[in-house]
Amino acid sequence: MTVLDVLRTGPLTLVEDLGRPGLAHVGVGRSGAADRRAHALANRLVANPADRATLEITLGGFSARVRGGAVVIAVTGADAHPAVDGIAFGLNSVRHLVPGQILSLGSPQTGLRSYLAVRGGVDAAPVLGSRSYDTMSRIGPAPLRSGDAVRIGRAGNGFPELEQAPVAPITGDPVTLTVLPGPRDDWFADPDALVRTEWVASDLCDRVGVRLAGAPLRHRWPGRQLPSEGAARGAIQVPPSGQPVIFGPDHPVTGGYPVIGVVADSDLDTLAQLRPGQQVRLRWNQSRIAAHSPVGW
Repeated sequence: MTVLDVLRTGPLTLVEDLGRPGLAHVGVGRSGAADRRAHALANRLVANPADRATLEITLGGFSARVRGGAVVIAVTGADAHPAVDGIAFGLNSVRHLVPGQILSLGSPQTGLRSYLAVRGGVDAAPVLGSRSYDTMSRIGPAPLRSGDAVRIGRAGNGFPELEQAPVAPITGDPVTLTVLPGPRDDWFADPDALVRTEWVASDLCDRVGVRLAGAPLRHRWPGRQLPSEGAARGAIQVPPSGQPVIFGPDHPVTGGYPVIGVVADSDLDTLAQLRPGQQVRLRWNQSRIAAHSPVGW
C-alpha cells in the first residue's frame, strides 16, 4: 500500500473531488473542489480520471513523506513553491517521488488554494458518493492532521503525457468577476451600486462564502422579509448590513437574504483564489449592459 504520511497540514488541507450533486432537496450541498479548474488540471497531469480526489491545500504549509511505493504527483493552483527534499520543482508539472522523499509546499505569494494530485487519486472513504469534505455540514473525510496517512488508490491504464502545462499565473489586485443580475436585484434602491463600488475581500472568507467590504448596498424596503429560497454557488446575498456575501462551494442550500446577482460560472474558480484584503471589481454580464444601454449604442 502506498501512502503519504502527513508531516504538516498548513492552515487547512482537505480531500476534495467533484462533489456530490443532486442532493440539495435533502439538505446536502454539492461541495467539491473550490478551484475546479486547478483540481481538474492536477488530475489530468497525472493521468487520473476526472472523478479522482485531490488534496486542497489552503495557504500552503503542507508536507508529507512518501511510504510504500513510488508516486507520480502534480501541484496546481496557487504557487506555493513545491519542493521535493528541499529542491524546488515547477508548478503545473509532473514529478516522480520514491519512498522516503518529502514533498513540501511553502506560502503562495498570490492565490489561496493549491491542489495536489497523486496518480491513482486519494483513496479516502466516500460519503454519499463523494470524497469531498463539506466544511459547513462536516460531511466527508475529516480535514487532515499531522500524523495522518493518506492512502493512494490504484492507478489507471493511462500515463502522463505532458511534463508541464502552460498556465498563466494567478494575479493580484484587482480581481474582476462577471455577475448575472437577479433574481432579487429589484429589492435594492440602486442595483448598479454593486458594480460601481470598489470592494475589498474581508477576512470573513472561507469555503462557505466571501464577505465583501465597501459602501453598503441599500435595500429598497428596509425591514421587509424574504422567504427562504434555494441558494446556488456564486450567489451574492446581501444581509441588512448591506455588505455582500458571495457563496462558495460549501454554501447553505437555502437562504433568506435577497440575492442581487450571481457570479458567472466561468469566474467561480477565480473567486476560489481570492485572498482577504484583495480588491474586487464586479461587472454585469453583457446582457445586463445591453438591456440598459440607450437605443443605437
